Amino acid sequence: MSILSRVGRSLAPVLLGAAVFTAAPANAEVNVVTSIKPLELLVRAVAPGDVQVTTLVPPGSSPHNYTLRPSQRGALENADLVFWVGPDMETFLIRLLSAEEFHGRTIALSGEEIHEGGHEEHGHEHDHGHDHGEGEDPHLWVDPMLGLEMARDIAKALAAQEGADQNAISEKLAAFEVALTEREAAIREQLAPAKEIDIFAYHSALVRFTEHYELELAGILTLNPELSPGARHVAEVQDKLREATHPCLLTEPQFNRQWWRSITEGLDVTFSTWDPLAMDIEATETGYIDFQQSIADAILQCLPEDAQH
Repeated sequence: MSILSRVGRSLAPVLLGAAVFTAAPANAEVNVVTSIKPLELLVRAVAPGDVQVTTLVPPGSSPHNYTLRPSQRGALENADLVFWVGPDMETFLIRLLSAEEFHGRTIALSGEEIHEGGHEEHGHEHDHGHDHGEGEDPHLWVDPMLGLEMARDIAKALAAQEGADQNAISEKLAAFEVALTEREAAIREQLAPAKEIDIFAYHSALVRFTEHYELELAGILTLNPELSPGARHVAEVQDKLREATHPCLLTEPQFNRQWWRSITEGLDVTFSTWDPLAMDIEATETGYIDFQQSIADAILQCLPEDAQH
């Protein structure tokens, strides 16, 4: 036997072992794509460390009118799971995710699926205690208890992946539920004084949060964030602002702040900023809970002693 043959034979087990060693992480890794940052935070809350997450909508953009980049299309094609809210929210994904190749690995966390032709189909497995009919507010994730339901759906999908550490996922979900429930109770207590002020929002993204915590949402500036509101609606909102007790306008970083300034000129209005897309929240397993607190903190900035005019 030649020296080369002997060397080749002696290296064979080593190379085989190296192949097995490098293949194992690739088999264990799960690639997840989320449409928006809050869904990434929910994934991080319940997913093991080997799950890789890519979020589509970047800082400063809105899921209502986003345009997908070619590189992001590639991430979607390579994903094991795609989580989105559903066709009422991320309209830019409807046509793509209705393709046959995405069937079986796309989860609409609102329970609203799309079938052939891109039309909506109302599912029942993910019914979160409210109807998903026409006109329903799709910003489910700002309500902490709906967020918990979405986390359960995410955990179920992750646990169904081949080789998934189901015990780890179950343990993380249980810990998340305890931590979120505790924070929800703390936020409810923090927000008690905010029942004395009139809160105004740019658009409907804040509705589910204020409803959950039984706060008064006195007005919404625009019914459709993709369109400028009509003069009549603006006049109605201005009248409500004039009549309100301690009016506070919750602005959003995705939309033009100068526009709000122009329609509130001359009015005694407090401004505070919140971000429904959680772009400044660190993507960790506590990120979703931190996001919930950030919304509460923005509202607390509206209290007279903390107000910024």
